[in-house]
Amino acid sequence: MLGMLGLGALGVATAPTLQRGLESFLGSAADKDPTGLTGLLPNGGGFRYYSVTSSVPHKDEDSYRLKIDGLVDHPGTYTLSDLRALPQTRMVRDVQCVTGWRVPDTPFEGVRLSRLLDAAGVRSSAGAVRFTCFDGAYSESLTLDQARRADVLVALRMQDKDINHAHGGPVRLYVAPMYFYKSAKWLSGITVTSDVRPGYWEERGYDVDAWVGRSNGRDDETT
Repeated sequence: MLGMLGLGALGVATAPTLQRGLESFLGSAADKDPTGLTGLLPNGGGFRYYSVTSSVPHKDEDSYRLKIDGLVDHPGTYTLSDLRALPQTRMVRDVQCVTGWRVPDTPFEGVRLSRLLDAAGVRSSAGAVRFTCFDGAYSESLTLDQARRADVLVALRMQDKDINHAHGGPVRLYVAPMYFYKSAKWLSGITVTSDVRPGYWEERGYDVDAWVGRSNGRDDETT
């Protein structure tokens, strides 16, 4: 009995390390997989790795930049340090993918997108926001009203850890009430526009207004 208890305790103690190792392995494999099939593999945290490109460059404290431009009076660029110095908002919500998988009670933390838009001085002719990513392919859009919601973040942390590369770090978008494809990974650009421009998956048939349970022909519980 004591031996079994010892093994159980060892399993609990080593589980976080094993999960981090699995995340690292799958993330690295996904980076080198031109087929995208590694994106179908779940990790221990319930998430699945997926990229629309065969590889994604890594960004760190020195190389990461987030550019804000378009219909604004004060375009600018943020470093990771700049973003971390701003007031942070933490929220815990379920994450729902349009393909069906769901990860409950997932913490995200970062800067409210509305704060960055206010600092940039959005012009009266603006009606939407477009997001681009340093994978060189992915994009997303929200209406200006959607982008100003309190539950839309430029996220720096996920599951109470800095967002790693495989999860779209060091900075990703988080749109809590919408299907997870709206939460663009590897965020590098925020451009204020006059109208919504369909993003990567919308151009391939997904709904632009991707409210969980009210779009894409699905009836999932809201997040």
